[in-house]
Amino acid sequence: MTSHNISKNKGWLFALAFAGALLPASKTLAETITFTSDDGSTVITGTFVSFADDYYIIRTPVGELRISADGMRCEGTPCIENTENDISIRVAGSDSIGLGFMPLLMQAYGSSLDAESTVVETDIAGQYLVEYVSENGFGDKFDTHLVTANSTTDAFDALLDSSADIGMASRRITPSEARALRASGAGSMIDPKQEHILAVDSIVVITHPDNPVNVLSVKQLANIYTGETRNWAELGGPDLPIVVVHREADSGTGAVFSERILGSADASLTKAAVRMSDESSVAAIVNAEPSVIGFVGFAFQRGAQPVTLISDCRITMTPDAFSARTEEYLLQRRLYLYNRGDTLTDEAAAFLDFVQSSQVDGVILKSGFVDLGVERQEMPLDGSRAVKLATTDTDAYEGGIRRNVLAEMADYDRLSTTFRFATGSSLLDERARIDLERLAAHLETQPEGTEIRFIGFTDDVGPFDGNLALSENRATQVMNEFQSYAGDRVVGVKMGVSGYGEVSPAGCNTSTDGRRVNRRVEVWVKKS
Repeated sequence: MTSHNISKNKGWLFALAFAGALLPASKTLAETITFTSDDGSTVITGTFVSFADDYYIIRTPVGELRISADGMRCEGTPCIENTENDISIRVAGSDSIGLGFMPLLMQAYGSSLDAESTVVETDIAGQYLVEYVSENGFGDKFDTHLVTANSTTDAFDALLDSSADIGMASRRITPSEARALRASGAGSMIDPKQEHILAVDSIVVITHPDNPVNVLSVKQLANIYTGETRNWAELGGPDLPIVVVHREADSGTGAVFSERILGSADASLTKAAVRMSDESSVAAIVNAEPSVIGFVGFAFQRGAQPVTLISDCRITMTPDAFSARTEEYLLQRRLYLYNRGDTLTDEAAAFLDFVQSSQVDGVILKSGFVDLGVERQEMPLDGSRAVKLATTDTDAYEGGIRRNVLAEMADYDRLSTTFRFATGSSLLDERARIDLERLAAHLETQPEGTEIRFIGFTDDVGPFDGNLALSENRATQVMNEFQSYAGDRVVGVKMGVSGYGEVSPAGCNTSTDGRRVNRRVEVWVKKS
């Protein structure tokens, strides 16, 4: 693959010569361009004239110079416009991904190729180059990636017009976006070869650290954003008018927030809302002003106070890494990379393979996002889940089922691995494919004789006993699929199943999203 090899090696020494005659003035562009040798000893600045045959012509005080494109580092807008053949991968889309951790991700990718990477900003907002230099002792630049980080909508626009090889999205592609790309010949955008889950994230509602309001119901939060609640005093806070901060209209983060809290992406937002273009700006204004409320991705809190949410059915939701991995937090989301199926290059395919491997887990955590690894957590009998199971008023039959859940909770911890099924299907969803491998890799490291149970739950649609049977059948299905996938990698692990139907919901059964969250198979591991 060309991105893994040294390209045309003209050496690190630059080649320059005076041009024989000045080019016509009509061909001279007024952009400044700068060239720097790899060791930094030589810097040449001039006005861009032209580019051809891998050489720049620039105008300087000593005349026109001819400079090899491969010989020196180029900075300036003309570099972007005229060295397109040197850029092997173009990435566009979400600023949450592009600014949040793509630079670190590309640095890790460079390390995997025994290369050193350098981020070079351009004159375009949200855009930068990542240049890879071989660590072979010669300092040869052999690859360049271009990243443009603005919004999720831009990801699909760029894939549609083929100006990007990879699209970054902080939400899943919509049906209309997928249809448009399919019509353009891009293939099925939800095919596993084209849709890649990179990480998970929680959108965190944040307030100023001095604001005493750190718990809100979903209804209270919705009233703030529609303008019905306008002063913090109405919520037990200071007598200050509430300043509402939202994101720009094409933001994937903003779309997820509006759909989950206000009911739709087009919901009636207060006209007084302040629109911010990126998440760092949201955190900055919240930290600066006690009256402000906003929302950001998990990695962008920057010392602001996270707000715990209470759902309409009184389920407490704390924005932490475990709830993000289990996808049981209301404002949880998946972060995606997408590619066209008809134009995927070897270079882009290699990069996508790398970013989906466990090698990037540390990079994702360092960036403040949540990787897809397996986390273990106790289920204390005085915790909110157990208390809700024990105190919910119900009949004797359902009460017996609840006591069975509590009895198993006493002996087991929960793993973050949680399997869900595609909507309206008995097939596991797109993330489950990743979780099968992650669970197998985790159990390979556990001592022989480790015991796990697949615990099935459902929503409350249908008869109670029918849901009990369905939950156990689903748990058995997942166990069988896992055993088939893992094979002799987990031969020393004991496995079993339980099904508890609609008890212990993780979301509200009054909404489509809540019912989807409740249709799940958890993985529990017996305490030592």
